[in-house]
Amino acid sequence: MTTKLTTNDTLSSFIDKYDNFLFDCDGVLWHGDQAIPGVIEVMNKLRAKNKRICFVTNNSTTSRVNFHKKFDRIGIEANLDEIFSSAVATASYLKHIVKLPADKKVYVIGMNGITEELGKEGIQSFGGEADNGVWPNDPIPNDPSVAAVVVGLDTQVNYRKYAKAFTYLRNNPGCLFIATNGDTTFPIHGSLFPGAGAIQAPLVTALNRQPDAVLGKPAQNMMEAIFAQYDFDKSRTVMVGDRLDTDIDFGLQAGLDTLCVLTGVTSEDQLLSTSNTTNPTYYMDSFADFSKVL
Repeated sequence: MTTKLTTNDTLSSFIDKYDNFLFDCDGVLWHGDQAIPGVIEVMNKLRAKNKRICFVTNNSTTSRVNFHKKFDRIGIEANLDEIFSSAVATASYLKHIVKLPADKKVYVIGMNGITEELGKEGIQSFGGEADNGVWPNDPIPNDPSVAAVVVGLDTQVNYRKYAKAFTYLRNNPGCLFIATNGDTTFPIHGSLFPGAGAIQAPLVTALNRQPDAVLGKPAQNMMEAIFAQYDFDKSRTVMVGDRLDTDIDFGLQAGLDTLCVLTGVTSEDQLLSTSNTTNPTYYMDSFADFSKVL
């Protein structure tokens, strides 16, 4: 049964129950480049109470370094090693799980967050933002050195990018089709727009093929990385997010308690619907409501 946190007693009990907080970002801490009102104060007070914090985001558009700069701009304290993104997870997967040979390359439909994180792992990549713009209608030769195509959120996606990805996936034996995450929508400025899952859909249709791996939440690769880096007690750890199908499922699969906030994708009606099968441990209107007791 899902419990709504509303009273001071339930809010205080929640804070006392957990030592470790895993946060989604978009829709939980901020909208676009603006912090959700009251969240900065609450986050500062959590740190003052020596709570341990990690940020877990499916947003692959930005590298870990640039995410850190965004936290600074918005005014939320964050350390670089506390940030786990689907771009980081993708680079780690190709390096440590796939063990992509050094002479192979990755074609990217996505933004600089992916190409930068791949580069940090010593993985050759091309495409991404370099393929933005209007392209002439010239032939696309196959490149047999391409061993993987990675698709993430791409606000400048175009037909040429799809044609290149299609060519490599269709012609290169064993070429991997990797999705940074499967989010169908992406929240920004209080609205919803197509997400990375929508960006990959044309390739799924054209190739009649699903991705070989989907690496963002709710897949457990990022959770495994967090618990490998930090010695967290699961019984004292909570996942905080705004999406049932990613954030909450991510926490539930790991055996964690979960908190869904209503400042992002999920509405109260959706959460309480009889058709919803992903039930968080708790939910609340906004994480900023903890300011009442902190």
